[in-house]
Amino acid sequence: MATSLGASSPNCNLKSPFTGMRVPRIAVVGYQHAKFVTRRTIVECKDSRIGKQLIEVPSNVTLTVDGQDLKVKGPLGELALTYPKEILLQRDDSGLRVRKSIETRRANQMHGLFRTLTNNMVVGVSKGFEKRLQLVGVGYRATIEGKDIVLSLGFSHPVRMTIPDGLQVKVEDNTRIIVGGFDKSAIGQFAASIRKWRPPEPYKGKGVKYADEVIRRKEGKAGKKK
Repeated sequence: MATSLGASSPNCNLKSPFTGMRVPRIAVVGYQHAKFVTRRTIVECKDSRIGKQLIEVPSNVTLTVDGQDLKVKGPLGELALTYPKEILLQRDDSGLRVRKSIETRRANQMHGLFRTLTNNMVVGVSKGFEKRLQLVGVGYRATIEGKDIVLSLGFSHPVRMTIPDGLQVKVEDNTRIIVGGFDKSAIGQFAASIRKWRPPEPYKGKGVKYADEVIRRKEGKAGKKK
């Protein structure tokens, strides 16, 4: 609703300091603010497609569930994991299932993640995992010395890394590295620590890369045209 406030304002009829003439009245118009109403709706999220899948447990793997703690023991080793309160474990004759205890956003996020971590534990202690790396470059080589892996990557000194407990590292043809074990996260972490010493560059592809990694190559600077 618009209202004119010029007649009631005491300072609307002022004298100009430059011309000495009075300034005409100024009408001040006010507007009423509109009110907005917001509605909040609860959207129920669907279950994770990965989280709903059954985890098959081999006969040579033993599972021990104690509240929110799980221990998995197999022929290759033993792993343990603590689950958040939003996740429940259900064991039946067909295998192991990971379920949600409550319907919240965090529970939906944790469902698929902890199902994947649990499956990696079962597969790791029964079959194991491995990660392969390739050294590309003139003079690049790797050797095993006791419990250390020694890398020659073009530095002024060789790079010596201690192999963590529970991992097996092999070198083939001085340029291929195989990292194996039953803990998938430890394998990936150690392989990444090897790669970070000399990541592959995009021009010639020199460096340490994963065996299945595809390097996007760039074209070098072109020579001056005559």
